[in-house]
Amino acid sequence: METNHIKTIIITIGSTLSSLLGTLYIPVLLMVSCNIIDYTTGLMATPNRKCGISSYKSMKGIFKKISMWLLVIVGAIIDQLLKYTTETLGITLPFTFLCACIVAVWITCNELISILENMTDIGVNIPTFLLPLVKHIRNQMDETAETLTENFDRDDQRPS
Repeated sequence: METNHIKTIIITIGSTLSSLLGTLYIPVLLMVSCNIIDYTTGLMATPNRKCGISSYKSMKGIFKKISMWLLVIVGAIIDQLLKYTTETLGITLPFTFLCACIVAVWITCNELISILENMTDIGVNIPTFLLPLVKHIRNQMDETAETLTENFDRDDQRPS
């Protein structure tokens, strides 16, 4: 009987978040999962790094993770401003949460790189293709962001 209540709670929370976040649900879910795994593996790797676990470093790590979530929220705010502005002008954009998704995927890639580094410090053998693969995905996200920035910069330089 108790497991049914737990399942109901998990399904309710997941459905609510999915409804609120839409296309941003999966990137945010992956990012938060990677945040938790990175923090945990970071704690596990500390004895092998010649530095102890301190409450200051621990709190700094937690604040860093929360700041990552805030970056995604800033991206979502930018997306909503773009949506509002373009709809006011009668233009329909073919995407939702583009900035927020790019930020969430970029953060997730950085977290994956950090997790792999933590695993190496713990002493786990990492398949040789994993780290270059994740770095390639992050580089693709960087290139996409640079292209978007260049397009916005080019639009700003047009004479009024």
